[in-house]
Amino acid sequence: MTGLDGTAEAVPFPSVINCMAEWSQIARRIRVPLGFLFAVFYFWLARPSWRSVALGAIVVVPGLLVRALASGHVRKNESLATSGPYAYTRNPLYLGSLLMGLGFAVAARSWWVGVALVAMFFAIYVPVILDEETFLRQKFPEFDEYARRVPRMLPRLTPHSTDANETPAGFSLDLYLKHREYNALLGALAMIAALVVRMEMFRP
Repeated sequence: MTGLDGTAEAVPFPSVINCMAEWSQIARRIRVPLGFLFAVFYFWLARPSWRSVALGAIVVVPGLLVRALASGHVRKNESLATSGPYAYTRNPLYLGSLLMGLGFAVAARSWWVGVALVAMFFAIYVPVILDEETFLRQKFPEFDEYARRVPRMLPRLTPHSTDANETPAGFSLDLYLKHREYNALLGALAMIAALVVRMEMFRP
């Protein structure tokens, strides 16, 4: 078993593994409704300024780009994605979401939002990531070798090498559209617009 940085760690007791598996299933079910509750919490505590929104956008934009590129390389349940952003990190979609979350935490100018974001990531998304890796390990025999070369979250500096006989897959606009990843862009724009409205509502 590997940690978030991809290094080996001790395998927990079976009872702990069972609890983690059960919680990962619960986390998968509640992450969407919890996201809506977090949005209410976010706008209640947010105290944005033009400066904070601009600084936050600097972090949000790379997150959007990472997610967009990753969505154009992943073929869910068909093949193991190892090209594009997946050559640097095993979870570019979650990495992109994390960057976006950090950017909006900066935009909100609230430490409580940042604390809640970190808590949600470790309590909800880390178990989901581990559960998804269990599925990938069972479905794709080559996953273990891929996991050995590519970190779980923090990206490596250079792409991992592929088989000499294998042609790396390029970005697919059709996959991007199929996964409706443009919704992330639309959602980010809506969030920024809502922050601007909040600034105007609470202007001294």
